[in-house]
Amino acid sequence: MQFAHPFILWFIPVVLIPIIVWYLLQHRHMHPALQVSTTLPFAKLRRPFKHYIRHAMFVMRLLAIALLIAALARPISHDSWRQSTTEGTDIVLAVDISTSMLARDFDPDRLGAAKQVATQFVNARESDNMGLVIFAGESLTGVPMTTDRATLTNYIESLNFNMLEDGTAIGDGLATAINRIKDGQAESKSIILLTDGSNNTGNVAPLTAAEIAHQLGIKVYTIGIGTNGNAPMPTVDYFGRLTYSSQPVVIDEATLQEISQMTGGRYFRATDNKVLKEIFDEIDSLEKTVIDVRNFSHTEDSPITFWLIGIALGLATLELLLRHTALRSIP
Repeated sequence: MQFAHPFILWFIPVVLIPIIVWYLLQHRHMHPALQVSTTLPFAKLRRPFKHYIRHAMFVMRLLAIALLIAALARPISHDSWRQSTTEGTDIVLAVDISTSMLARDFDPDRLGAAKQVATQFVNARESDNMGLVIFAGESLTGVPMTTDRATLTNYIESLNFNMLEDGTAIGDGLATAINRIKDGQAESKSIILLTDGSNNTGNVAPLTAAEIAHQLGIKVYTIGIGTNGNAPMPTVDYFGRLTYSSQPVVIDEATLQEISQMTGGRYFRATDNKVLKEIFDEIDSLEKTVIDVRNFSHTEDSPITFWLIGIALGLATLELLLRHTALRSIP
């Protein structure tokens, strides 16, 4: 705790010392007198309790004045920077939102499961600088690199298959993610790319994008999401309605594996919700880097100010009550 106006504290000795001197001089010769022939009858009498506390009111008055002066000096919790060491890295999530991500071999579907684990992953990594890229027939930066977890999680929750033209442009999605993360400040940079298909459109070949990531020192973790065998796959009919039919699950695992091997990452296959969660947990344990973080604290009035004023008023009130009751003096 500090004071916004510390010079005001000098008023404590400046004001109190003269008051104390005046009190001592005033009471130096103020003793009641009574002429008697002898004091023997009073010799064994004990001094009354009031004798010991007769200066209590004056002490309370001094304390009240001192506390009010301290309150005027304005105690504050001040702005400050605190350096700490924590684990953090730069991460971009590249998520496939094509229509096939609505396949119901996951609960409630592949996109819903991906949104759930991605949200948990983002919230668990408080010190990371993270971004989000979505892709289907084209790619788009959903959220640039940020530490704002609320913005990231809100955008993830809003993901929908009809946000982009349909298709699977894995290369474009990876290239966009690279462009987002390449200027990050962390020593470790990673992309987590999640898809359920194979590259069938776009301007950048997946392996070309992987080569760029390798040259920039960016690791790419690839996740193929889809059960083994057949799954209820969505199709859009003439009227724009979704219908489902059992179709083979086709994921270009060879390309995804090559992307990860080329960049120093790993390839994972998620066949259900549980495995997908375990994959993100494993990536979370792999991607840990020690970084220095500067934390800023804001200046605001300290609550102790109200305590100082309250105690001062309490002492002043108590002195007033004692002066007119238990410690009342008779002229």
